[in-house]
Amino acid sequence: MIPYTVNIKLAARTLTGTLNLQNKTAVDWGWQGLIAQGCHSSILIIDPKTAQTIQVLERHKASVVKVKWSRENYHHSLSSPYSLRLASADAAGKIIVWDVVSGMAHCEIQEHTKPIQDMDWLWTQDASLDLLLAVHPPNYIVLWNGDTGTKLWKKSYAENILSFSFDLFEPSNLALLTSEGIVFITDFSHSKPPGSGGKKVYIASPHSSPAHSKPAAAQPTGAKKALNKVKVLITNEKPTAEAVTLNDCLQLSYLPSKRNHMLLLYPREILILDLELSQTVGVVAIERSGVPFIQVIPCAQRDALYCLHENGCITLRVCRSTTPSPNETEQNVQELVYDLRSQCDAIRVTKTVRPYRVVICPVNENNAALIVSDGRVMLWELKAHASKSSSGLSSGLPPLYSPVNFCGTPLLQNQKCIPDLSLNTMIGHSLISGVDSPRPLAGQQEVHLKFLLTGLLSGLPLPPFSLRMCPPLTTKNINHYQPLLAVGTSNGSVLVYNLTSGLLHKELSVHSCEVRGIEWVSLTSFLSFATSVPNNLGLVRNELQHVDLRTGRCFAFRGERGNDEPAIEMIKVSHLKQYLVVVFRDKPLELWDVRTGTLLREMAKNFPTVTALEWSPSHNLKSLKKKQLAAREAMARQTTLADAEQSSVESSVISLLQDAESKSEMSQGISAREHFVFTDTDGQVYHITVEGNTVKDGARIPPDGSMGSIACITWKGDTLVLGDVDGNLNFWDLKARLSRAVPTHRGWVKKIRFAPGKGNQKLLVMYTDGAEVWDTKEVQMVSSIRVGRNVNYRILDIDWCTSDKVVLASDDGCVRVLEMAMKSASYRMDEQDLTDPVWCPYLLLPRAALTLKAFLLLQPWSDTLTMDITHVDYKEKDEIKGLIQEQLNSLSKYAYSLNRAQNCLYNYWLFGDESDLQFWTVAAHYVQSFAQTEVPQSSHLDICHDILCESSFFQRFQLERVRLQEVKRSSYEHTKKCADQLLLLGQHTLQIFPYCTSVKLCFGVYVSLYQAAHKLFAGLHLCLLEGVQLLCLIDKAADACRYLQTYGEWNRAAWLAKVRLSPAESSDVLKRWAEHLCSPQVNQKSKAILVLLSLGCFHKVGEMLHSMRYFDRAALFIEACLKYGSSLTTASPHKLIGAAFVDYAKLLRSIGLQQGAVLWASRAGEAGKELLDELCQTESMGLEPSPTEEEVDNSLGNVE
Repeated sequence: MIPYTVNIKLAARTLTGTLNLQNKTAVDWGWQGLIAQGCHSSILIIDPKTAQTIQVLERHKASVVKVKWSRENYHHSLSSPYSLRLASADAAGKIIVWDVVSGMAHCEIQEHTKPIQDMDWLWTQDASLDLLLAVHPPNYIVLWNGDTGTKLWKKSYAENILSFSFDLFEPSNLALLTSEGIVFITDFSHSKPPGSGGKKVYIASPHSSPAHSKPAAAQPTGAKKALNKVKVLITNEKPTAEAVTLNDCLQLSYLPSKRNHMLLLYPREILILDLELSQTVGVVAIERSGVPFIQVIPCAQRDALYCLHENGCITLRVCRSTTPSPNETEQNVQELVYDLRSQCDAIRVTKTVRPYRVVICPVNENNAALIVSDGRVMLWELKAHASKSSSGLSSGLPPLYSPVNFCGTPLLQNQKCIPDLSLNTMIGHSLISGVDSPRPLAGQQEVHLKFLLTGLLSGLPLPPFSLRMCPPLTTKNINHYQPLLAVGTSNGSVLVYNLTSGLLHKELSVHSCEVRGIEWVSLTSFLSFATSVPNNLGLVRNELQHVDLRTGRCFAFRGERGNDEPAIEMIKVSHLKQYLVVVFRDKPLELWDVRTGTLLREMAKNFPTVTALEWSPSHNLKSLKKKQLAAREAMARQTTLADAEQSSVESSVISLLQDAESKSEMSQGISAREHFVFTDTDGQVYHITVEGNTVKDGARIPPDGSMGSIACITWKGDTLVLGDVDGNLNFWDLKARLSRAVPTHRGWVKKIRFAPGKGNQKLLVMYTDGAEVWDTKEVQMVSSIRVGRNVNYRILDIDWCTSDKVVLASDDGCVRVLEMAMKSASYRMDEQDLTDPVWCPYLLLPRAALTLKAFLLLQPWSDTLTMDITHVDYKEKDEIKGLIQEQLNSLSKYAYSLNRAQNCLYNYWLFGDESDLQFWTVAAHYVQSFAQTEVPQSSHLDICHDILCESSFFQRFQLERVRLQEVKRSSYEHTKKCADQLLLLGQHTLQIFPYCTSVKLCFGVYVSLYQAAHKLFAGLHLCLLEGVQLLCLIDKAADACRYLQTYGEWNRAAWLAKVRLSPAESSDVLKRWAEHLCSPQVNQKSKAILVLLSLGCFHKVGEMLHSMRYFDRAALFIEACLKYGSSLTTASPHKLIGAAFVDYAKLLRSIGLQQGAVLWASRAGEAGKELLDELCQTESMGLEPSPTEEEVDNSLGNVE
């Protein structure tokens, strides 16, 4: 016999369903490109590109309330690899940090037992990437080390904390949304808790403003016109209870697109605050007939807002530019206006179906995922369509235009996928009056935005469920076997899942009421029954349906029967799938022929009441087949025998067998004899034999005195097991004629099933409070699961899906495939079989992930870019090569013919590499900008880069901002602040002095007359801000910047340098700031590098990257500088170039890319000669170097 190797990989997994209300905010989309979502106590990991659930994490005992992916804003190397790390928090106060690939918990954190209100990873400093800030009710914020679970510090506040938001532009700023208002913290640090209680301010609700107290007749243009009059929203005094509804504020968030701006969300309006003036500068309001807001997500790449409404509609609103239209000469900006640019379709909202949250991809900001309470995840993608006709004018909105270029270079014809990369490649940056032209530039097109539904994940409906696994794998069906699980639901549908991939295979609407049971009759068809709600007489409508999966055909198996009769209790199909027993509650059972769909016997009225029933695995099919084979042989002999004297008896037997065989062709089959046993209410066991249409009563076994009322029976081989309502199991050894009763003390035995597989005597037992696995050979328990002890969910149904894995349906709406130990459903992501390939380099080993990145970045040794790793001299195991090739194959679209800067940005976008994306966005801009004699118009960085923007653009933006503040000012304090800002901006001609005291005026005149003595004023006991203003009055802004830096006001000094100083003076101030950022106390070298990039200090940037051991980034950056002709501004750049290129070549050699190592060693000149000789010698000898990690680290440490 040919041996079979069976390897149907069924990973432990969880099929999830509807969400708990506490899961409402438990969703996050990480830079890694994956979505994490809480579902009861489980966490789903979803790939949004292929709409697949690729991991389910199970360890929490309570409902998950928050999930947060770790940030990727660090340089990736062998020591700091790409990793899938996730923090999750539950309603019992436990925080778990996960290694998502392995499905294992890295560490667990517990402080209190109340639900975690909010949490986030810190990302600002380079020293540690493991810091996690969490809000523990009622009023504590705690900083944890997410790697070790160590508590670093803890701080309490006076009010209950609801959520918090970090200022992306100033890491020391943290805003807490409390039950009474907002607490602003300005001294947040990872090294120690905030020193003070923060600045407490109160939220004055928009509805308490005078604008809302006016009659409707005074508001002809609706709510938005009224809200334009809202001036001040934040006050230092606690408002009266009548004037404010504090719980109305749904969300607080700093804007990531511009500094010192905050967003406050109310059900019917979004308020944009300028924190310098504590006043609203923009309002997004909904008309009375509009749908209220639930959530808003501000974008970082463009000044835009994704808004989620109560009907499940996602809208995108983009801030209107301040540049006047071509027909206008001047525009008086009254407020920030966010125009509605696109919206998706709404969902059908019911009592049980509501939108919960929306998340957007942080890498591209043009993909959104809507989480619905019924477990659905709707994946929307924002698309930009070029339009020739100016339809924007007809809608009353100014048109949106596409960007001028990508990394300073216009796109080619074969790069059409680039505009869909991200939000900032779809629409151009914000236009500023006085800097940008109102007319589109050459190459710009008007674009319109549209949401497209690109994916949908559906969960299980509400419980209860009924489970049945398809017949097991055998040597006969191995070629076409699919591990299908049928799940009957409460709404009458049957969901069929393929457990290899965990995806829904088919959803069939079979019944009109709850499905009570399912029995498979073949690998592709099953019977299911459902019962309606009983009427006054206790009678129901029974539905017994036969379903063919191949065609979807469904028909009533019992024909017209089923109306107004007792409910069906169970259905049982025989082992050979020939016969079906239908057991009723108060009616004798029915026996059917499955193959013909005919009723064989309806038992008499005096037939015993059945409490449990099971078919015997024994039958006479083998003996029938032997007889059939003997008949064939006899017929063959008859055709060859020439003896005419053959006995008439043999001829008659052969003719009878011929008739029998003709009737049993193919699907008709042989009517074999089968048996079933059942018990009555007294515990007596009956034995019935069925053969064809003949039904015979067999032996009767009296009840066992140690057993109660029998609830279930199962039979396999020579072992028969009975379970009763008292929790007793009775094991019968039919061969040895022995029985053994075992009390489990678990209560009612609801169901028992034997595991599939020859000789496998494992038994799965379901109780009211859990389940157990027993070994019937040894008659001992193997594993157990109990509600309240191991798990927090109640089990509704059980079955075996393979010989060593069980499947459980639970009341939390999930179906879990577990190992026999029934411990956890988490599994290794890289071991499962997915239907669609998933692009996620984080699944690879650290070395393989770096190889994949280098492979995509560097292929100058070839004339054309190849996507086949086998075409490259890559010294690695075939298994690793195969995993890398799988990742390459999953890239359905790839942009070709990109230059160095474009290629870096594109590939780091694919990897979701936050640190490299930020670096190359700034580097690509300024390397080309400093290399060109004339900077093209509208090529500046957008204002989201803040201090890194060009001075002219930055200054103009700040001036527009102050003018907007001036329009909104409503008090003396606001007027004073506006005047201060205008003074610092050098706007001396404006009427800014009405508020000034005579002392200040005289002092300013005195200082202007005695400029030579201006340094003496630093010694006077003046407010630092006033001293800076006086120095700015006499055009000594450089000295003002130095004073600010002396007193630790580094951000203020940088801002002032940007708006007031000449390029040379500004460069000195910013360089000192960069040195400060590099200091050990601050440790923000990555930010310092970006500042130096904006100053054109490329040689210093290269040195810092090299000294920080960022060898790949240093080499690629130096190469880009040389390519674009940007000078490294040093007398001997060759030393830096040689050192950087040599160390990069060593890095490439360490990860196995020999060709890349040779190329970069050859570019290093004399410095790379020795390494080049080693590489060539190794290649000529045909060796495959595989250095250890320690050797790699030592070789890379030789920095010149």
